[in-house]
Amino acid sequence: MFRTRSSKLFAAAMAMLLASALGALMPASAAPAPPRNSTDYVVYRVHDAADRAAKLSSAGFDVLEHRVGDDLFVLGDRGAAGELRAAGFTPSVHKTMRVPGWQAPARGERAEPTVQDTYYGGYHTVNAHYAHLDKVAADHPDLATVETYGQSWRKATGKDGGYDLKAICITKKAEGDCQRNPDSAKPRFFLMSQTHAREIATGEISYQWIDYLVNGYGNDQAVTKLLDSTEVWVVPIHNPDGVDIVQQGGDSPELHRKNANDTHGADCGGNQSSQIGVDLNRNNDTHWGGNGTSEDPCDQTFLGPEANSEVENGSLQKLLTELYPDKREGGDGAAAPNDTRGMLVTLHSYAGMVLFPWGHDSSVKTGNDAALRSLGGELGEQLGYQSGQAGEILYDASGGHDDWIYDKLGVAAYTIELGDVDGRGCDGFLPRYSCATDYFWPQMQPALLHAAQRASAPYQS
Repeated sequence: MFRTRSSKLFAAAMAMLLASALGALMPASAAPAPPRNSTDYVVYRVHDAADRAAKLSSAGFDVLEHRVGDDLFVLGDRGAAGELRAAGFTPSVHKTMRVPGWQAPARGERAEPTVQDTYYGGYHTVNAHYAHLDKVAADHPDLATVETYGQSWRKATGKDGGYDLKAICITKKAEGDCQRNPDSAKPRFFLMSQTHAREIATGEISYQWIDYLVNGYGNDQAVTKLLDSTEVWVVPIHNPDGVDIVQQGGDSPELHRKNANDTHGADCGGNQSSQIGVDLNRNNDTHWGGNGTSEDPCDQTFLGPEANSEVENGSLQKLLTELYPDKREGGDGAAAPNDTRGMLVTLHSYAGMVLFPWGHDSSVKTGNDAALRSLGGELGEQLGYQSGQAGEILYDASGGHDDWIYDKLGVAAYTIELGDVDGRGCDGFLPRYSCATDYFWPQMQPALLHAAQRASAPYQS
């Protein structure tokens, strides 16, 4: 496979390219870099492959989360065309791009992080995100509380460069608010981002959302009403170890998707088609090991050695079970009660889609399908995105966070994939920073507000 021919020298070098590299290709969610020892990379259109997406992914090809009709897209080097044909697929060249020169890596962690720590034109480092949370809580003690809910894999195992896992709760505080108690007085809306580390624009949306809420309280009627009645929880960086790998590339960010767990796959090539780590969005114990996962430790969708093997997921699940009561019986077709409160939205990029359970198999419907589909359609209409189960508009993927919280707790859940639906040149994993602040944020703000307002009764129209 083409990953075995790759050296590590080149993966981050093409990072600058992905801000505009796929201009003619609609947004997608898994576009990796080519090996650094080639001079260009190729986006292949793989014809009539939609019903064989699992085979394509499990064969080690980097499948973009984008589909046109029954055609899928793969990113690789020139040799990937022959490998695709050998695997029984019919590829054609969609686009070829030259790779820019190598950029010097960014500096490492600072001893005293500040909100000014940025990379790639303004994107906030993990330290900057955490400094931002602390500053918001200090400046708005009546509204915000920062919670440390776990440790990243590196920190939990004593490796250098690890991080705490942090969340912020925002509401007009009353007695008992922002406590880890599932019997809360207020409904809860939960937003999380950068599960896949290289999807850097998603973290900036969470950053902007936090500021929008605390600055809007008392000044914006809708925000004030929301925070008077609802707890809003935000995890801006779910995968800080992975983001640290990304940010070390500086102006050429490393396109790392998974976490930093290098226990498995010691022979991974270190390029975008052969990386260490576990895909946190395939590792949850809901239909673990099903469609859309890989058992190859080097593949981008590696599901891990067992369900919930990763500390980032275990810590998140513990937090969620402390925030939401279990309202759903077992079985794919069982419904959560109509009066169930709460919602989770997880942000990804860059397919321009609103997805809802079940993600593991689109032929199976949840017991709350009509309600999830209705609200998903509302959000999609606001954003100009497609909406549906993953297998309906993309392909099936098992072990995701939205499936997990619905499966285990009955909470309404959505994956929103940021997308450049207007052709602004903001597609790719590494859009220029102004895309995050001036395009994606204005696009997402009303949709997130609408979702948060529905957290009190998401299954009711």
